[in-house]
Amino acid sequence: MRERSGVGVVCGFLVLLGALLTGCQSPAGGVAEDGRLGERTTGRAGETATVSPAPTRPSGYGAVFLAVGECSSFGTTSFTEVPCTGERAAARVAARHDGTVRDGPRCPSTTDFVLHISEQRPASDEDGDGAVPQGYACMRNLQPPHPGDPGGGGGPRTIVGDCVYGSGDGQVRETACDGTGRREPQYKVVRAVTERADCPSPTALYVRLGGKRPVGCARPL
Repeated sequence: MRERSGVGVVCGFLVLLGALLTGCQSPAGGVAEDGRLGERTTGRAGETATVSPAPTRPSGYGAVFLAVGECSSFGTTSFTEVPCTGERAAARVAARHDGTVRDGPRCPSTTDFVLHISEQRPASDEDGDGAVPQGYACMRNLQPPHPGDPGGGGGPRTIVGDCVYGSGDGQVRETACDGTGRREPQYKVVRAVTERADCPSPTALYVRLGGKRPVGCARPL
């Protein structure tokens, strides 16, 4: 009786030991430190290591939405970032700033138009931080016409070489120097100076330009 009882104890111990060893094994894919299943890779001398799946990065054309050198589709209120070589590309970003146009740096002088970018907080964006801050992009058309060029009749800035007409409310507005605009040009900005006294004698109108030389000297046409 003692001999049979001894055999039973040994068998029970072996069964318990086997259960413990089985319970310590990982699933075939391994478990990462954060609790996610990962793939197993074999290292030196048959050792195994657990590799967690790399996070998926959202696809995009750059780390910043409409960064300098990138392109947008047509439209100034509804637009998307597109490859510059694609058929939908309309304009290229010449400068990109956060904040508002009023508070931020000025666009380059030959900017054709400005895209105002509203703040967005989607689940994920191009750089993976889940946010697109408010800002603006200074755009240059990929193909003519270029209203931001001197005399072009448009653009966010009035520069030397542009033409203007009186709007009737004490203000002037830009129009094309070649007469192709809706209004005929009346004056042409011929010089930019720091003070009105620096304008040449034929000056008939002073135009506010901003920048380091904020006064535009305009002569009649």
